[in-house]
Amino acid sequence: MASTADNFSSSEVLDLIIVGTGISGINTAYRVQSELPGARFTIVEGRDSIGGTWDQFRYPGIRSDSALQTYSFAWHPWPYSSVIVEGPLIMEYLQTCVSQYGIDRHIQFKHRVVSMNWSSKEQLWTLAVSHDGLAKEFKTRFVVLGTGYYDYETPRQTMIPGIEDFKGTVIHPQFWPDDFDHTGQRMVIIGSGATAFTLVPNLVEKAASVTMVQRSPTYAISLPKHGSAVPPWLRQYERMWHLLVGYLFVQFCKYFPTRMRDRLHQSIVQHLPARISVDPHFSPRYQPWQQRLCFVPDGDFFKALHSPKAGIVTGHIQRVTEHAVEMQDGLSVAADVIVAATGLKVQLGGKIAIHVDGGGAIVWRDRVIWNSAMVHNVPNLLFVRGYVDAPWTAGADNAAFILVRLLRLMRARGAAVVVPRLPPAVEKAPRARYWDLESTYLREADERLPRYGSVGPWRPMTNPLVDYVRARWGNITRDLDFSR
Repeated sequence: MASTADNFSSSEVLDLIIVGTGISGINTAYRVQSELPGARFTIVEGRDSIGGTWDQFRYPGIRSDSALQTYSFAWHPWPYSSVIVEGPLIMEYLQTCVSQYGIDRHIQFKHRVVSMNWSSKEQLWTLAVSHDGLAKEFKTRFVVLGTGYYDYETPRQTMIPGIEDFKGTVIHPQFWPDDFDHTGQRMVIIGSGATAFTLVPNLVEKAASVTMVQRSPTYAISLPKHGSAVPPWLRQYERMWHLLVGYLFVQFCKYFPTRMRDRLHQSIVQHLPARISVDPHFSPRYQPWQQRLCFVPDGDFFKALHSPKAGIVTGHIQRVTEHAVEMQDGLSVAADVIVAATGLKVQLGGKIAIHVDGGGAIVWRDRVIWNSAMVHNVPNLLFVRGYVDAPWTAGADNAAFILVRLLRLMRARGAAVVVPRLPPAVEKAPRARYWDLESTYLREADERLPRYGSVGPWRPMTNPLVDYVRARWGNITRDLDFSR
């Protein structure tokens, strides 16, 4: 296939434009070029590198929180025995993939999509793109948004009383300074999610002290960093095996929360030093999987807590002073550096203003999701969404298969346009949340996100194995309107 990045005019009408070169964009590009030979497409990326999250986040120890056997691409299996690995190795893997399969030939870096407008008259999308300060315009029949789910430019703004009075350094993990040296610093990490669990063991050796300050604790479980050897006869099913085990674990949490809570507590007790108790530091108010669990490779977080330089404080912050974080119970935690690991600012669509026939920009919260891949009344637009309780890549691959099946079907029918239409039963029925988790930063985002219905292709995807089958062989024409 010809390289659309090196060999096409911006005035040419493309079959497809993919926005983003993270996991979602790379996977979609592979599926398009392998399943639809001859398709003219390009990939536009606002940054100067592939990788998305794995290029953006560079804090010490940044790592996956899913097993790489399922987080990696199905078409290029993870080549190492390690199950949970750090960001640089994931970036190396992604770079190998785009190079080995020729995906890099289609990428145009520093091309940020500002807006896009669908013309029913032309039956095309027109994308306004900024490239090194210059305005460019692309036309395409179909658009795929592989832009992730958070704001790449602005961190979540958390209300921390008195933070403006702090005389030390405040860092958000999303924008960790490359030249920051934490040697001898008194580090306070505010937060209780995966980022905080990762930072503690990776900072404690050089820092003067590392204290994790959390308002509400998180469930955590220690897992081996390296997986056990898989028998040869099982290797071709290894990906499905990991998906099945992960799914069953989540279901056990949801249907037997008390038993799982007890098991998690028992597991944590054996890892903690005597000076740190399970209650209150590891006893969340919610049930397992109402928020994501934190996976601790080889128990490194718990091992770090055995150092006299590491600590954990649970409670509400009264205020931040010039050199400390003061808690409501009177405890004062000395600090030279505060790391605000309090979640992400959720943002769909990469801040792109999306218009249909010159109307106002679509409002995501007013839209209902079809097959976890499109939204009603918006033609020829697919967005890639992964799972929150299974590896992101599994959901992204489902969306990619729905895309190639739709494009084949449109070609077979001679259709130029496909758009989901809400049936009356779905239009009047209650809506389901985009994310079925109780994390504060996700709850805050509810009013900015589209919703699900409760029947047919409008339901959320909740079972990776069933969704796998539906995306590849299930009905993908229900509630779709095809036109020439």
